[in-house]
Amino acid sequence: MAITVQQLVAQAKSQIRNLSVDEVARELESGSVTLVDIREPDEVQRDGALPGAVAAPRGMLEFWADPASPYHRPEFDPTARTILYCASGGRSALAVRALQGLGYTDVAHLDGGLKSWKEQGRPITHQAP
Repeated sequence: MAITVQQLVAQAKSQIRNLSVDEVARELESGSVTLVDIREPDEVQRDGALPGAVAAPRGMLEFWADPASPYHRPEFDPTARTILYCASGGRSALAVRALQGLGYTDVAHLDGGLKSWKEQGRPITHQAP
């Protein structure tokens, strides 16, 4: 029996660590976290990003994150604290499950995504076009 994407996201959120804006901000202050923005480049350009985030579009995340992949990028370490975010938290919840499947042991996501971050007045950066 098929389920909806909302059910899929809810299921993922029940199996992962969902961090609040304040929790993510505290972790970023510690400096020992890899923050990953999984939104598409046009979203980042249009809406900005959290300072210090590594851009990794959702379609490439597993390829860049898997150390065995020929596309692996050094910013990704399965043993490092990793926090993902997207626009509102759905894609990042699903992506956390994907990284857990690749052996990431300390991965979570920003529940509510960039939308919640902005609503709480947290800083964002914008790249020049």
